[in-house]
Amino acid sequence: MAQAPDTDALVDHLIETGVVVEHDDGTLETTPDYEETRSVYHDTYAGSSEAQFRETLVDVFDLDPATADEEIDEQGVTRDELIAFLSLRSFLDDPPDTLRLAMLARLAATIGPASAVPPTLREIDDEDYESFLAEHPDAVVTVWKTGCAPCDAMKNDLDEILAAVPDAVAVAGVDGGVVSAFRREFEVNAAPAVLCFRDGELVESETGRRTAAQLDEQFTEIYG
Repeated sequence: MAQAPDTDALVDHLIETGVVVEHDDGTLETTPDYEETRSVYHDTYAGSSEAQFRETLVDVFDLDPATADEEIDEQGVTRDELIAFLSLRSFLDDPPDTLRLAMLARLAATIGPASAVPPTLREIDDEDYESFLAEHPDAVVTVWKTGCAPCDAMKNDLDEILAAVPDAVAVAGVDGGVVSAFRREFEVNAAPAVLCFRDGELVESETGRRTAAQLDEQFTEIYG
């Protein structure tokens, strides 16, 4: 993927096509509609093996297999860029040629969405969830997703939910739209979700909106 020669023009294109929104303070983030498309490709390719990743790049960009590894390494293509390329190709009504689409994908991959995790929660991801659980063997981990109506409804009860968590139990949140390794390991396929760990082991996992009263009862049963 070549570097974009005119970043402003590419950003404008992403905004005009509904991929990105620019806020009043000038910050950019990808839109929920685009993220819904991107999540499909993310779930497919984020955890792919290195061999599968390179094979996909060869197919998508019609690379010569004899020189593909050299081209891929030279361009420094990442999985996020591949996911963005495939997502844009599907999302855009009239996708541009491969080179320009690759430029847009490289840019879109650097922007990303706002996190679905409520700001009052500690956010963990695929890089640090193992260390978090090692440090906090008794923990409640919540899973959220952008554009998820049950998640938004459950966020309205978050203060009461957090009050129901025993003082000795740590709490964190993950963005299910971008944290694929965590979801695979603990077989989470929907949001919102609440996972309860006791002594370092997952003892209960519930998906779907849960009320504060339901979770209070659940936490009492698990943690005493």
